[in-house]
Amino acid sequence: MSPFMLGQYYRFQWTSLLSIIHRVTGVGLSVGTLLVAAWLIALALGPVVYADFARHLTAWYGQILLFGWSWALMYHLGNGIRHLFWDIGWGFDIKTAEKTGYAVVAASLLLTAAAWAVAYFL
Repeated sequence: MSPFMLGQYYRFQWTSLLSIIHRVTGVGLSVGTLLVAAWLIALALGPVVYADFARHLTAWYGQILLFGWSWALMYHLGNGIRHLFWDIGWGFDIKTAEKTGYAVVAASLLLTAAAWAVAYFL
């Protein structure tokens, strides 16, 4: 890291934070995919193994993990769409980049809440 980034001359930017979150959610989704694979393996191994696995997923810590994974999925999806617009040359000016960043965060929260509401009420 450049020493100038730690001093008084650098102001951390919203778009920088979004970029970091995009990378972290990408890694989190990769790790979460292992959880999905483990779920499928537990399903294939029979009802006893699946019940034990499901017990962990329905516990408070499993619910937090699943909620975080689903939010990461929605955020990464939204930010990926944002990047597609960048690929066609739209949204590079600072104001638009910041506004679309806020839109991605808001959309990811709303989509996550909607997905969990649908899952809860079905």
